[in-house]
Amino acid sequence: MDPEGVRQCMSLGFSTKKSKTTIGQYGNGFKTSTMRLGADAIVFTRAIRENNVTLSIGLLSYTFLRRTMKDDIVVPMLDFVVQDGQIAPLVYGSQGDWDSSLKIILDWSPFSSKEELLQQFEDMDSHGTKVLIYNLWMNDDGLLELDFDDDDEDILLRDQGQNSGASTKVQKEIIQQHISHRLRFSLRAYSSILYLKKFENFQIILRGKPVEQINIANELKFKKVVTYKPQVAYDSQVVSVRVDIGFAKEAPVLGIFGINVYHKNRLIMPFWKVLQEASSRGRSVIGVLEANFIEPAHDKQDFERTPLFIRLETKLKQIIVDYWKEKCHLIGYQPIDPKLRSQYKAALKDSGGPGVKIRHEASTAQKTGGHLSNLLPQTYDDEAAFRLTANRAGFCFAFVWPR
Repeated sequence: MDPEGVRQCMSLGFSTKKSKTTIGQYGNGFKTSTMRLGADAIVFTRAIRENNVTLSIGLLSYTFLRRTMKDDIVVPMLDFVVQDGQIAPLVYGSQGDWDSSLKIILDWSPFSSKEELLQQFEDMDSHGTKVLIYNLWMNDDGLLELDFDDDDEDILLRDQGQNSGASTKVQKEIIQQHISHRLRFSLRAYSSILYLKKFENFQIILRGKPVEQINIANELKFKKVVTYKPQVAYDSQVVSVRVDIGFAKEAPVLGIFGINVYHKNRLIMPFWKVLQEASSRGRSVIGVLEANFIEPAHDKQDFERTPLFIRLETKLKQIIVDYWKEKCHLIGYQPIDPKLRSQYKAALKDSGGPGVKIRHEASTAQKTGGHLSNLLPQTYDDEAAFRLTANRAGFCFAFVWPR
């Protein structure tokens, strides 16, 4: 950014972006995001405009404002120009203002001299921006909210990954490694699914290691593509939305479900629980779509509750229900479709009969972490038929071998 650009960036509520097709319309994103992580942030930026090379430094410091009891928000700025290989101060106001800004930045930043400040530009190319956030926030126990110690290649939210909601050791291990769980506390996991399309003109490097992008739609089994055509407006062009839906690869052990909704390539709602029921319907069903026809909220964490959004929610519920009816037997559930259910009952009848011997019986609730009561056996063949029996805990299954 040039000197004018960095001033616009660090001014509260300023934005030249009026189009709804661009991000940064409200002029608060950079300030609110940095202040959420820590009390203070210092920005170093280098730009080339018409063969003029400029260096700019800006300080956004809550600590400075609070301790000096400022009534107004003061953001000290420094500018330099590179001429004939030499760096010289670039003064827009008075030299006194420039010197005052330098003193404030040195007093309230981790740097103690102008030379140390300029060293931050040495690892930049012809242009670029570096943001340093310090005085990070702490929790009630006096520990940093961000955990830099448990994983050398990641930044974690402290104590957020402990409760996975699993009831068995195997289920707990599967859930803790799944992206739907890790994205809640892992910056690397969240960054890996933040964009729907493949990175092309940039790279995310976290603690020295590039972030490997994950396409959730490629992680599904028994995948199906559904086309949704929302009625945006009577005089608008027809909008066609692709919805990829399928089961998690770890189904049915992994009970996590939800729809991942992107807007203009950016993730807005990860694993949105469109269908919330106490029954097993929709278990392990995951979907992905890009909904550019609705508007996200200011914080990019939700969508505006417009009639278009409500109709989308209703449609997604129907898509999940229809998919479950059609595919649930593929991951071990009793078929819901009448034709498939008839075939299933016929198979049970043919495999039964007198003189059979039960070799193994296990509670379905134990197999699935206590969630469901209508699972079929996980494996069977023509010789090892099966039957379902009921007990007080629900249904259990038994393997049966003919004599």
